[in-house]
Amino acid sequence: MGDYMFMLENHLNANQFRVVERMRDLAGEAGVNIFLAGGAMRDTLAGFPVRDLDFTVEGNALKLAKVAEQKLGAKIVSTDEHRKSAELLFPGGATAEIAMARQERYAKSGARPQIIAATIHEDLKCRDFTVNAVALSLNKASLGLPIDPTNGIGDIERKELRTIHNYSFYDEPVRMLRLLRFKARLGFAIDDRTRAHFDNARDAEILSHISSDALGDELRKMAEESNAADLMEALEQEKLIELYSPALPGAKLNLPAFQKLQKARQMVPGGVEFHIHALPLFLNVLLEKLNAKERAALIKTAGITKAEVNGSQKLDTVAKKLERDLKSAKLQKASQLYQLLTQAPGEAILYLLLNSAQRLVLDRIKNYFQKHLPASLEITDEMVAATGAVAGTPKFQKAKEQMILTRLDARPKKPAPVPEAAPAPPMSSFARGPSVRHAR
Repeated sequence: MGDYMFMLENHLNANQFRVVERMRDLAGEAGVNIFLAGGAMRDTLAGFPVRDLDFTVEGNALKLAKVAEQKLGAKIVSTDEHRKSAELLFPGGATAEIAMARQERYAKSGARPQIIAATIHEDLKCRDFTVNAVALSLNKASLGLPIDPTNGIGDIERKELRTIHNYSFYDEPVRMLRLLRFKARLGFAIDDRTRAHFDNARDAEILSHISSDALGDELRKMAEESNAADLMEALEQEKLIELYSPALPGAKLNLPAFQKLQKARQMVPGGVEFHIHALPLFLNVLLEKLNAKERAALIKTAGITKAEVNGSQKLDTVAKKLERDLKSAKLQKASQLYQLLTQAPGEAILYLLLNSAQRLVLDRIKNYFQKHLPASLEITDEMVAATGAVAGTPKFQKAKEQMILTRLDARPKKPAPVPEAAPAPPMSSFARGPSVRHAR
């Protein structure tokens, strides 16, 4: 059991692990059982970066979310009263979902499910794929105990995607899109039986039961994927991109731009905090080749909000301002460039990598990703704590930032290579001294 806690501690970043510890303590004080489950466990076991923490509670999850807001300074970003879940943003940037352990029963395909409070075992057995149905107990009496009723750990080890039950796609048809998204992200194979269920559901025209809300939610999750080109190509091959717009298959699906986006996102080094509002950038690429009528139809089909559309439209303006700042001759120090780009919207930085024609701008962004961000990792929390700052406090973050800036400016630059001296020309009988060569 200790092995799983050790793995977790070494896989999550410091802010994420701190949140796990504090949520465990809060749940203990409230007298409810809490588990780390779903995507957080899948990514930990598979060796992928954990994007968000997923907590499942045998009890009132929304009440615990409010306690986290009051005692831990977390911000409740959104709530789902029907599914009894909440999205949280913690100080330091860690994000998490906290949800009630539940069973979902569907009266018909794609319908809103009936929600019933359940145990963690019952909850896991109702999930979409076995790799998402693993949990780890954070409770004092069973700390570190893995809960795996569908052999998800085995499927993670085999790198295989498998539905938990035969009617998974019929109950929630959007899982067909989700399957391809996980396949593209994880690089896992789809097991034969699941593939057969997928094909049978498509032949039964189950895809027509996906609601506009479900399509929109899935599109927002697609936007978060770093391998956008692989995903969009898979959706086109499976003829699922047509769910969003019949105009997209073919030349109007801008795969070259998605490939540039994928390359840009993969330039971000692992282990660093790089915050990005992904949807505006994703929509910018997705809608680029559609005409006004086709764009309006896609926006309506996916239930994209006016605010989300405006965010995509304003991205060009925000990025152009950043471009002007990046061209400034005042950016003489590495710390100045680091501060500018650390405070800039991540989506604007990536937008410039896709669209800027300014070599200086592109070089500075690449230096930020390839040199400055990796160098920032050289300042560890232990080094900051040695100054007397308390982890998790604003003073700690300020001290860490100052140490990073000092380190960046202190890093020695590689000296320019010295050109080899060319052989001296032979001396003539009239030469009266050594020849003079001017350095270039």
